[in-house]
Amino acid sequence: MAAQGNRRITDLDTLKAFGHPLRMKLYRALYIARTATASQLADQVDEAVSLVSYHLRKLADHGLIEEAEAQGRDGRERWWQPASEGVSYRHEDFKDAPERVAAHASVTRLLIEQRIELYRAFLDEMAAWSPEWTGASFSSEYAVSLTPAEVREMEHELGAVLDKFKERGEAAVKAGDGTDREHVAVHLYGFPFRV
Repeated sequence: MAAQGNRRITDLDTLKAFGHPLRMKLYRALYIARTATASQLADQVDEAVSLVSYHLRKLADHGLIEEAEAQGRDGRERWWQPASEGVSYRHEDFKDAPERVAAHASVTRLLIEQRIELYRAFLDEMAAWSPEWTGASFSSEYAVSLTPAEVREMEHELGAVLDKFKERGEAAVKAGDGTDREHVAVHLYGFPFRV
């Protein structure tokens, strides 16, 4: 069973393992599905099952995902699940050596690119969504004057709000409430800048 809470990546090898483009996509797909097989994930990322299986094993080698209980009748197929509620990594854990700084920056850039790709796909497919969904979607930018301590406080408070909505959605899905539910990406960044 997946551990509760976020897994904070602090070692370079795990960060590099996570920082592969296909592995990031597989982790995201598995995070959303909660459990899946290599075949199911291969369909989602449009890659060969053998390649997906290889990358899933690499994620498992670093404790980012783990085997899940088999589901269905075919006991030959391996099921996977995230090993924790999510992953995070912070600059402060990688600032002590140039190679670690570069790896952190590279993985973060790749993650941002994939998030942008996800949003661009939504924009390209917007006509296929109902008016309710296009009207509910949003993109916002705020510029506020804060201290580093206030930025951390804001991150925790926003995380608590998102956790509340995540729990509400999971409970509704379990209850089979029949409402129009979709996966919704919420990307937040908090960083200083100068004008």
